[in-house]
Amino acid sequence: MRIEVTFTDRVGIAHEILAVLALRRLNVTGVEVDPPHIHIDAPGLDPATLPALGDSLRTVTGVRSVSAIDMLPGTRRRLHLDALLAALPDPVLAVDGVGRVVVANAAAASVAGVPEGRLAGTDLGTLLGDPGLTRDLIKGGFRVANREATLNGQPFLIDVTPIIDVEEAAGARQTAPQGAVLTLFTPSRLGERLDALQNFGEGGFETILGDSPAIRGLKARAARVAAVEAPLLILGETGTGKELVAHACHRASPRADKPFLALNCAAVPENLAESELFGYAPGAFTGAQRGGKPGLLELAHGGTVFLDEIGEMSAYLQAKLLRFLNDGSFRRVGGEREQKVDVRVVSATHRALETMVAEHAFREDLFYRLNVLTLQVPPLRERGDDILLLARHFIARACAQARRPPCRLTGAAGAALLANRWPGNVRQLENVIFRAVTMSDGAFLDAPDLELAGARMAPAEDGATVPMDEPGSWEHAVEGFERALLRRLYPRFPSSRKLAARLATSHTMIANKLRKYGIPER
Repeated sequence: MRIEVTFTDRVGIAHEILAVLALRRLNVTGVEVDPPHIHIDAPGLDPATLPALGDSLRTVTGVRSVSAIDMLPGTRRRLHLDALLAALPDPVLAVDGVGRVVVANAAAASVAGVPEGRLAGTDLGTLLGDPGLTRDLIKGGFRVANREATLNGQPFLIDVTPIIDVEEAAGARQTAPQGAVLTLFTPSRLGERLDALQNFGEGGFETILGDSPAIRGLKARAARVAAVEAPLLILGETGTGKELVAHACHRASPRADKPFLALNCAAVPENLAESELFGYAPGAFTGAQRGGKPGLLELAHGGTVFLDEIGEMSAYLQAKLLRFLNDGSFRRVGGEREQKVDVRVVSATHRALETMVAEHAFREDLFYRLNVLTLQVPPLRERGDDILLLARHFIARACAQARRPPCRLTGAAGAALLANRWPGNVRQLENVIFRAVTMSDGAFLDAPDLELAGARMAPAEDGATVPMDEPGSWEHAVEGFERALLRRLYPRFPSSRKLAARLATSHTMIANKLRKYGIPER
């Protein structure tokens, strides 16, 4: 059995305690001294004789108590560590000061294809297919920059944690690391981390605010296409929230628990976009990370890659993306090995891709590969009854960010928002509201606070103003005038009958126009 002896620490007390057991001819197989405790494993000790042994031990000066325990603390720590390592899904390797494997968890043994325990004593660099890794680790004090390695042909990213003697470090003595613990992450596991950081708090369709017929129709169609395992093309003007729709579709898809990673094709040059999307092999170009780097396709394995502004993608990248869409395989920049991943591609653009295809500015075969499923995000001017709802949401958020008391829109401000054409759509509305909240200290936001004077206006017959855009046709001009007039007057005459009386026409005609332009009756 195993016992714990509590004592007052002094020189030689552990030796005297063990001498008492020796006099009783008890074989001791394990001893752990951690003042003020000594833990002893004596297999021949019988519970019936423990009281007598306790009396003998208490005759030793300084011994305070003797009690039975189920196992030695060191054994308990080892069992807990083994259970912890076995529970980790990622391969974990502990190495000594010369880079030999001391401990490997079950995941590492499984990937290596050997029984657990057989990896001990193996040189780390040899095991991970990188002969220079051991040398670089030791030279760098078991600290190494981002690096890739392969275990049994499978690529991993290495995370290294040096093992430091805490007591020596606390004593401010210079000491070299005694080895390190290496955790090996597959690119998809790193992608899950990036997704958690980049998309923290992002939700599904509930984050798309609005209750207009256009938005209700968009959500209904998006919910259907989200569940289909096929490329999705999202079309819409700049600022309409195409990425928000893409993220909501991902969260509503069978891939919801996998990464969602995005690349803006218009924001990076061609060579950088290629390495970001496809990754690069070790030594692919000057300045590349020594171990290479996985691209978004590898990081998002099992999940979704969102290609924003796909219409800006170069012809070379279009061809490389087309090949990936055909069979799911690709090569890293500078690499020779074919890789295959399971990724759903969602793309978006504000460009007219069909026109670009006709002008040979976009590959026709790629267009048909991307355009399997399509969503059209409506512009804000077609969501008239969502404008004030969105404005109130942005006001609340802007007030919180500016750390100022909440404020509200005046009737005139609301009418100005409804009358504006919003060429920049929801993004423009958000920016207008944020600027107004930041620059105003009052409890109300009035029309002048919105600084909408940049919109081109023309005088109306009653001295007010209505927006004037370059019309595409007579019908477009008439519709623009009707929409602006109704949005401007409706807050002052909030019913179809009152507004019809003001305009000297039938309330049926006014009710029909209100429905046509998405202006809700009160």
